[in-house]
Amino acid sequence: MNTTRIAFIGAGNMAASLIGGLRAKGLEASQIRASDPGEQTRAKVAAEHGIQVFADNAEAIEGVDVIVLAVKPQAMKAVCQALRPSLKPQQLVVSIAAGITCSSMNSWLGAQPIVRCMPNTPALLRQGVSGLYATAEVSAQQRQQAEELLSAVGIALWLDQEQQLDAVTAVSGSGPAYFFLLIEAMTAAGEKLGLPRETAAQLTLQTALGAAHMAVSSDVDAAELRRRVTSPAGTTEAAIKSFQAGGFEALVEKALGAAAHRSAEMAEQLGQ
Repeated sequence: MNTTRIAFIGAGNMAASLIGGLRAKGLEASQIRASDPGEQTRAKVAAEHGIQVFADNAEAIEGVDVIVLAVKPQAMKAVCQALRPSLKPQQLVVSIAAGITCSSMNSWLGAQPIVRCMPNTPALLRQGVSGLYATAEVSAQQRQQAEELLSAVGIALWLDQEQQLDAVTAVSGSGPAYFFLLIEAMTAAGEKLGLPRETAAQLTLQTALGAAHMAVSSDVDAAELRRRVTSPAGTTEAAIKSFQAGGFEALVEKALGAAAHRSAEMAEQLGQ
């Protein structure tokens, strides 16, 4: 990425996070530019990262190697169609917009090399994970550029099939909200058991953080870690059996299936 020039179309929170991650990894401000219709947004990203900003998308992409589409899915068609006359065949397009397929983007942009990505919100803290899919036109060098771009805010994982991005959306894209829901529920349950709400919240949050660190750093899977902390006839076993009696695993499977189905449905709707 030492010589790669990148333009961000859209300079909202996710784009700003990627820009910050790239700058932290040593990319020069002169190699990055961004466009956004909002004057305040442009001023903020320019002040925070020292990059050049534009109100005009076509001007922003002139002479760059990688174009990152960081706009709302509903705006993608109009943005892509407006960019098409200004694109060069060798420019890589990286989309972080949910629910917009590569075929839809090709119909709007022409035969550009495209990498479609599904990051998640912890990327804002550089603790994210992203699924990436590349079209056949993407070169090995461009794959590396896309991987390094998304790795600036966490982990980047390549997918063999584009439809797997629906599953990525269900697992990691929407996933933070599932953990937030569990945190809410555990905090409320702790309060009902007699703890002050602030204490219940602190206990829950630190437990979630500690468990995640253990799972990431362990050489065994989550099922084995669960078994190790579940003593026979103990308190943890009582709670786990209650979860399972309520159909916990089946409910999680159903919920993620609903998310994946909605992701595919949105792709069809937004690609029209």
